[in-house]
Amino acid sequence: MFENVYFYLFLCLLFFGIGDVLGTLTKAKLSSVFVSLFLFLICFVTGLIPPDIIKQAGLTEVGKWVTPFIVFSMGTSINLREFIAEWRTLVTAIFSMVVVAIAGLAMIPLIGYNETIVSVPIINGGIVATQIMTSAALEHGMNLAAALGAIVYAVQKFVGTPIASYYGIREARVLIEEYRRAGGAVAQAKAEQKAGAEKTDEAPAKPNFFESHKKYYGVFVSLAITAFFAWVAFVLGKWTGLASSIWALILGTLVSATGMLPKNILKHSNSSGIFNVFIFATIIPSLAQIRLEDLSTLAYALVVLFVVTCAVLYLFFYVLPFWKLLGSRNLAMGVSVGQLLGFPATYLIVNEVAKAVGENEAEMQYISDHLMPKYLVSGFATVTSCSVIMAGIFQGLLQP
Repeated sequence: MFENVYFYLFLCLLFFGIGDVLGTLTKAKLSSVFVSLFLFLICFVTGLIPPDIIKQAGLTEVGKWVTPFIVFSMGTSINLREFIAEWRTLVTAIFSMVVVAIAGLAMIPLIGYNETIVSVPIINGGIVATQIMTSAALEHGMNLAAALGAIVYAVQKFVGTPIASYYGIREARVLIEEYRRAGGAVAQAKAEQKAGAEKTDEAPAKPNFFESHKKYYGVFVSLAITAFFAWVAFVLGKWTGLASSIWALILGTLVSATGMLPKNILKHSNSSGIFNVFIFATIIPSLAQIRLEDLSTLAYALVVLFVVTCAVLYLFFYVLPFWKLLGSRNLAMGVSVGQLLGFPATYLIVNEVAKAVGENEAEMQYISDHLMPKYLVSGFATVTSCSVIMAGIFQGLLQP
């Protein structure tokens, strides 16, 4: 009655569902990912679920091909114009990743070589980087390193959220003081009136290819397009030796820039939810390898990783003069920890900051207009883009 694919699939989706509910109830203060992975970990350690539950649920084979699909879709969501306009933010965000990667050298004697190599791209990134690194670690028999990577991914938002929020609030207070001294709502109204006049003078933007032919981009057409480019990325990866995930990201970004595809093509095809389940399924097996006696080792490594990461970011982007690129220590710190968050966490944080500091709708909008582009570009540059490239490189550095 219970030992069948449907029951095990139900259990997996139930754990993800509980994470979603608690994440919503706590307004994302409690990470849904953390809850889901924690439930799996506890059940594995206590023997309540079989260690091969992902295989029993029929998700193992699916997880083998899902990564290029997800990464290509991520590439289609990247706005190159926004990146170019926020080049200072882009440089700061990428440099913050480099700083953390270099700091990884100091962590190797403390937590181990392979554990560090697996964890650094995950600190820099999100679900895709986690899948790449944990899968590579498991293939080499590095069970503890793979488990550490999964836990780093589950915990990173708990570390990044309060830092991004704290420095975001400090920056918002500075912005509001300047806003009020400049006349507040009057100045904002004049700016909007001027912007509206300029917009009226401009010719309406010509619809791109996708917008002109949107009715043809149904579910199966969108999935077929994604599958085609996943295949191309796989072939290019075989020919060049560069990871297929990197090619998938490049292809998604370039093709999307032509206007021929919808932004976030999997979301457009109403398929992003099930693909997220598939890619999560590739991470869960790493938790099944953890024994009760491993938990103290993992906790120690986790503390070292995040203490060193936060200390290095504070040193480079608050104490040292690298913050001057953005003109604000607070802004530089908020952007630098975007690698721990990504979208939509950066989006939600700016909204919360605007509500916490702004006293009316105009002030909240003013804060959002100044912080949102930088926080979003930070998340997209690190988690969505560069972390995939870094993971593709770092997986080749593992030493069996």
